Amino acid sequence: MIVSTPGRICLFGEHQDYLGLPVIAAAISKRIQIEGDFRVDNVVHFSLPDVGAEESFELSFPLVYTKERDYFKSVLNVLHRKGHRLAKGLELTVSGNIPINSGTSSSSALLVSWVNFLNEIYGLGYTQKQVGEITYEAEVLEFSEPGGMMDQYSTAVGNVIYLASVPEIHIETYARELGTFVLGDSEEPKDTLGILSHVKFGMLGGMQKILAKFPDFDLAIENDPAKYRDLLTEDEWVLLQSNISDRDLLLEAKAMFEGKIAWSDEKLGSLLNEHQVNLREHKRISTPKINRMIQAALEAGALGGKINGSGGGGCMFAYAPENPEKVVEAIEKVGGKAYIITVDKGTTKIR
Repeated sequence: MIVSTPGRICLFGEHQDYLGLPVIAAAISKRIQIEGDFRVDNVVHFSLPDVGAEESFELSFPLVYTKERDYFKSVLNVLHRKGHRLAKGLELTVSGNIPINSGTSSSSALLVSWVNFLNEIYGLGYTQKQVGEITYEAEVLEFSEPGGMMDQYSTAVGNVIYLASVPEIHIETYARELGTFVLGDSEEPKDTLGILSHVKFGMLGGMQKILAKFPDFDLAIENDPAKYRDLLTEDEWVLLQSNISDRDLLLEAKAMFEGKIAWSDEKLGSLLNEHQVNLREHKRISTPKINRMIQAALEAGALGGKINGSGGGGCMFAYAPENPEKVVEAIEKVGGKAYIITVDKGTTKIR
C-alpha cells in the first residue's frame, strides 16, 4: 500500500491560530508518502532513506516513548486507546519532496501519512478530517506541545481550507481554482522557539493584561484597540495592532474565496503583500534573505508573496499565475531554491 500526503502553505493567519483566530491554508504539490505492507512478526520497521535513518520497535502496548516527540509510537498509542487492535508488524519506507524544517509541514504531513496508512491498511474507516484530528492528538496533545491545528488539518483535508478552532473546530473547503505558486526555500533553518518567545508569548502576555481590566475583550471582534494602549509595552501594542490587521486581511480573503466579493488574482496578491508587511515589520519573523527572495519574486512578475511558517528562516512563497519560471529564476539568483507548485488534494491512498 502507498499513502501520500501534501505539505502546506499558510495563505492567511500566520501566528493567529494559537490566539483563537482562524487561518486559511492550502495543500501543495510537494508530498510525502509511506509505502509498506504487513510483516510476519510484530515489529514495525521504518526506512527513511531521504534522511539516512531507520527506526524499529515491537508492538507491545502501551508503547513506551524512548525519545523526544516519539511520533510513530504516539500515533499507535492514540489509535490503541481508541479501541483499535493493531497487532501486526509492518515494513515501511518513507520518501518525499517536501522541504524539511522549512515551514511547509513536512513533519505533520509524515504523521498524517502514517495515520492514514494505518487507517487504510486496517480499514478503520476514518475520514480525512478525522485523520487530521487523530494526527493533532498524537503530535500535539500527546506531548503537550505548543501549536495550533493548521498543519494536521490542512495536509489531511487538502485543497484550500478555512479553519476556525473557536468556539469549536470548523472547516470550510474552497473549490476555487488558483494559479501557480512558487515556493522558495531560503535553506536557513527556522528559529521557531526564538520567534514564539517574541510573537506568541509577547501577544499572550499583552492579552492577559487587557483581560485583567477588560474581561470582555475578544480579539476576534475588537475594532478599537486604542483604549488598551496604556496597558501595553511598545512591543505588545505593535503585536496587537498587527494581529487585528492580519485578522481583517484574512476576512477579506475569505469573502473572495466564498464569492461574496469579486475574485481578483491581483487582489489576492495584494492581500498577501499586506500580510507580509505585518510579518516582516511588526511581528519580525522574516529574515533579510527571505525579504530579498520575496522582492525578487515581485520584480519578476509575481502578484504577491510572504514568508511561510513560524519564521526566522525556512520558506517563502509567491503567487505567480503567469510566467512562474521567471519567478523561479529570480528567487534562485538571490540564493534561494525554488519550486513551481499548485494547490493539491489531501492525504490519499495511491494503491
